[in-house]
Order: sequence, then C-alpha cells, then structure tokens
Amino acid sequence: MTAPEEALGIRPFASYARIIDARTPKEFAEDHIPGACNLPIVSQEEFAEVGTLHRTNPHQAYLVGAQYALRNVARYIGEVIAHHPPRDRLLIYCFRGGKRSRAWAEPLRNIGYPVDVLPGGWKAYRAWVREQLDQLPAKLQLRVLGGSTACGKTRLLQALAAEGAQVLDLEGLARHRGSLLGALPGQPQPTQKIFDSELLQALSRLDPTRPVWVEAESKKIGNVQLPTPLHEALRSAPIWRVSAPLAARVQVCREDYAHFAAAPLQMVAKLEPLKPLVGGETLTHWRALAEAGDSDTLFASIMERHYDPCYERSLKREQALTPVELAGVDEASLRAAAWALIAAVEPR
Repeated sequence: MTAPEEALGIRPFASYARIIDARTPKEFAEDHIPGACNLPIVSQEEFAEVGTLHRTNPHQAYLVGAQYALRNVARYIGEVIAHHPPRDRLLIYCFRGGKRSRAWAEPLRNIGYPVDVLPGGWKAYRAWVREQLDQLPAKLQLRVLGGSTACGKTRLLQALAAEGAQVLDLEGLARHRGSLLGALPGQPQPTQKIFDSELLQALSRLDPTRPVWVEAESKKIGNVQLPTPLHEALRSAPIWRVSAPLAARVQVCREDYAHFAAAPLQMVAKLEPLKPLVGGETLTHWRALAEAGDSDTLFASIMERHYDPCYERSLKREQALTPVELAGVDEASLRAAAWALIAAVEPR
C-alpha cells in the first residue's frame, strides 16, 4: 500500500533515523512532525536579530545569519549527528523548505549522509495533515463508548487496548478529560496544530479493516477541537452506552480527580459557571459538602444533579444504544466487559 507520506515527496517518516526541524524553538513549539528534534539553524534571539537587520541592510543580515548558521550546524554535528552511522537517512525541514533546510542539508550530504529535504517545508506538511484528517475518519470502523461522566469509559477503553483491540484515545491526545473539570494538573494541553499532528499519527497506525473503539466526545476537548470529519464520524457510528454502579463511579472520581478530592472547594469554584443550569441552591449544597470535606458525597451529587441529566438531554431519541453494564471498575470487571465487546464486533 502506498505510504501517505509519498504525497509529500518523501519516504515514510518512520524510515528516517532522525527528522531535523531547522526552525526556531518558538515555531517548533507551535507544531512539528511527531518525533522530530529541534536543531534550529538560528536561535530565537538570532532569528529576531537577523530579521530586524534585514529590514535595513539585507546583505549584512545574510552575512550575520550565515555566521550563526555555520556555528550552530558545526556544534550540532559534533553533539548530535556524529552519533549516527553513515548509512542513517536523515530528513530536514524548515518553514518552506528553503534556506534553512539547505544550510543543514548540504554539510550533511558533504559528510556522506543520505539526506532528504521536505519539499515545501512545514507549510506543505501542515496542508497535508489537514487533507489527511479530512480523508481518514471515513475509512475507519469506529465503535463508540458513550455514557455519563465517571462511568468507566476510559478504563474500559484501556481494557480493550490491553486485550488487543484497536483504540483511539482522544482525551489522551488532548491531555484533557473534557468538561469543566477535565484539565490535567501539571499537563498543559497541546496547541491545536500539535494535536492535529499527533491525531493524524494515531489515525495512521490504525488498521481500517478492524473496528476502532473510541469514547464519545463533543466537538471540543478542552481547548482543542476535533476535525469536523472525525466528529461527524463519531456521531454516526454505532454507540455502546456504558454504565456502572454509583459507588464505582465515585471511586473513579476519587482516583481520576484526586486533586479535587483533596481540595473540594477548588472543584466547586470550577463549577460556578453551571449556576444557570443547576441553580444557586445546588451550588450552595455543593459548597457545604466541600467545606465539610465530604468529597465522595460531593462527587455523587455532582453526577446526579448535573452530569447525568446533562447526558440524558444530549441523547438523540432515535439513537440506538447498546447497553454495557459494568459490575465495577476493578480489573476483572473491565476485562470481562472488554472480552464481551470484542467478541460482539470482532469474532476470532
């Protein structure tokens, strides 16, 4: 089968021993090819200096930029490239595949390394990512796990993966659990472009002849958005409604939201925007539970008074949901449910 990277005029990304992003650290932080390393031709400060000088004296700017580039490449060759054997194939890219890529590629070719330069650079790569994200979702056999908050969907998804099923972990890619409480402590979300790049990498690894299990998601997961074709594919795919006893759901909350269990007043503060939906009396009740340190009762009340009714309202009446009732969220219960799902959609 033709590798999708061939549309970019290069070999599959996995065939390169190293992918070098020659852009500045700021450009790299916004987005880059997954697995690439940032070896900038010029640092952020050097890039700004050369750009400022170019506005008044282009020739001098090129002289200064060339000196910075040669020094930096020489340092990287000694610190990084020297560890590669001579047969290792390298891929270089910059913003458009121009001067910065050539400044890297020529010394490496002179040394004897096989080197490819990404035609059109990161800009061509970004257009390719958008095109691939438009096309790939329709080729997948998506199977969706629905259900209210803390019903065990994520744990069931992990159990499916452990049993050999194909899964797509959108919340893992987004570094966010969704909803007002979904931010992960100490883990900032990726930029939208990095999310797109990592999502495409995950989609490209899936076998379209086999089912792919995924959690139901809204269009946005925290601050990142799903591509429209993927979101539409999720909405039209068969859906299994996961449920679990309330005690098990409270356990999920206690473990997955341990930072809020330890500081329940912070959780209630996060839920203040829900006042028009749940009413002031409910928020007052939640605050009282938080002040008393009764996190378990607070978690249960938030699910019963907000998340469960919200989930019920979101369901389409015509949508056929296949029930999956978890006995608990222990390993044995999750494994049994995963086996049953696999047997139902992918007999072996």
